Amino acid sequence: MDLPKDLVAASATPLVLAVLEQGDSYGYEIINSIRDLSGGELEWKQGMLYPLLHRLASQGLIESYQGVSAAGRVRKYYRLLPVGRRQLETCRQNFDLISSTLAALGRLNHGGTHATA
Repeated sequence: MDLPKDLVAASATPLVLAVLEQGDSYGYEIINSIRDLSGGELEWKQGMLYPLLHRLASQGLIESYQGVSAAGRVRKYYRLLPVGRRQLETCRQNFDLISSTLAALGRLNHGGTHATA
């Protein structure tokens, strides 16, 4: 599925924050988590993720640190900060509002009621 770029951009921050809510992670692992959780529908490239991670860090939502993976490789890990957790909750509320509004509009449309301007 090809999602419009504006929808991908709007959902990128909450998706990354939600992955980091599950635990600290590094870039490649974040990309794989999002791909796997979306059933392969969201295929992010590193060129999209790393600028986002840097922006989230500069906003104080996440922080990075050097760590060693289970395979013994040194990696740059990211962790969610308390302000990032609060931002994620705000994002969830916003997406819930949009989703419930779309559902309500769908019910109106399927119910035979048409809104007039």
